Amino acid sequence: MPQRYIEKILRARVYDVAKETPLDKVNLLSARLDNQIFLKREDLQPVFSFKLRGAYNKMVNLSDDVKKQGVIAASAGNHAQGVALAAQKLKIQALIVMPKTTPPIKVQSVKNLGAKIILAGDSYDEAYTRSQLIAQERNLTFIHPFDDAEVIAGQGTIGMELLRQHPSPPEAIFVPVGGGGLIAGIGAYIKYVYPQVKIIGVEPEDAPSLHAALNANRRVKLKQVGIFADGVAVKQVGKETFRLARKVVDEVVLVTTDEICAAIKDIYDDTRTTAEPAGALSVAGMKRYIKREGVTGKQLIAINSGANINFDRLRHVAERAEFGERREALFAVQIPERPGSFLKFCKLIGKRSITEFNYRYSDARQAQIFVGIELSNGDEEKKVLFQRFVDKGYSIVDMTDNETAKLHIRYMVGGHAQGLERENLIRFEFPERPGALLYFLGHLGKEWNISLFHYRNHGAAYGRVLMGIQVSNADRSTLHKRLKKLDYPFWDETENPAYRLFAGIV
Repeated sequence: MPQRYIEKILRARVYDVAKETPLDKVNLLSARLDNQIFLKREDLQPVFSFKLRGAYNKMVNLSDDVKKQGVIAASAGNHAQGVALAAQKLKIQALIVMPKTTPPIKVQSVKNLGAKIILAGDSYDEAYTRSQLIAQERNLTFIHPFDDAEVIAGQGTIGMELLRQHPSPPEAIFVPVGGGGLIAGIGAYIKYVYPQVKIIGVEPEDAPSLHAALNANRRVKLKQVGIFADGVAVKQVGKETFRLARKVVDEVVLVTTDEICAAIKDIYDDTRTTAEPAGALSVAGMKRYIKREGVTGKQLIAINSGANINFDRLRHVAERAEFGERREALFAVQIPERPGSFLKFCKLIGKRSITEFNYRYSDARQAQIFVGIELSNGDEEKKVLFQRFVDKGYSIVDMTDNETAKLHIRYMVGGHAQGLERENLIRFEFPERPGALLYFLGHLGKEWNISLFHYRNHGAAYGRVLMGIQVSNADRSTLHKRLKKLDYPFWDETENPAYRLFAGIV
């Protein structure tokens, strides 16, 4: 382990603005998982995120001449606030380049700290590119969010605090991973003192930058990343952070959006505070690790890295938390369209709570029902219930892990179209900014008819849309080429069973 990082961490000047956050035992989760679980509360920092540590440590070590010139950063949230507060404390002029898709509450938070803001591009990558040009033009120092030795050392002070607060070495420490600055800093310090402690990174399944890099033994640039856990939505892990991660990270656990939502609820139940999706990653990964390894009676630490979550997103979190905990199942069931069918169907469900029940008459013979059922014994109970319906002769499809069903179709049941031809179903994401939909439709062209459209705002930087487009089989490739030129992530859902059963053509 490079000696210089231990020295840098010990000398890091973070406590001028940051504070030593508590290491709290979470009693409910500990009892439920049969382990001693502790939460490092970086959500309690002045800017509700650990990012302040690295930003300040980098900036306080700049020369006076560099400080006079000012600094620049690219960020959509936590790093921006960390740089802005550090600049305010050090009386440095800070310029933050933020994507146009950044929620207004985050833009205002940075403004309130005295930084100047430029909105550029629809993504972090575009904002980063613009920031590099401005830095050269104005001779400003760029403050990198993760791939910098002083930033890594600042984040590493969390590891130093952990060992003061938890004198005996824990079994494992679970760390959220985006660009890798946090896990590189914590891992460098912990492994130097206690090499036997496992350092386990946690990433979303749809943003596995470090996981992919470790598997390939080189840095990998992902084509696209999921946007739910926006604090870790990084396409490529840093060069220096990856160099360190290869030495200090034992493994990376991947988790789903639903598991992240369940972890947010777990943290809320124990602390009555709301973690952001990236902040709850560590708890989600820890739960998956415990289940996989059958771990009991161990001392485990999870880093709650932040609490900057938009209020609007809580609706989505609440909807998906039960799926992440495997406490709810979604089924599509076909029942006869005759008196008494509903009663017979409900008797099979028994005394379980029905979380939702969607139905609309479509023909005189069969009815399609979209039903949510509360579970007390997770996947095992779901399998038993599923088989019960099969044994009784029902046609049933498990929709519990069907993303399109959960995001869209459940709100569109009854939307069958009579006699509609050549409908193709496309699910896509576009930046949440004025004119985004108009831009999409303008570039889509006028040759195809839009036959279905569903959109729900989840308080995120990107909107999720489901669209039906009437297009011939011969033109499908042309349509896909047109969509690819837009550079919006999209998925063809025409063959998705949720669509066929509840919103397709009859």
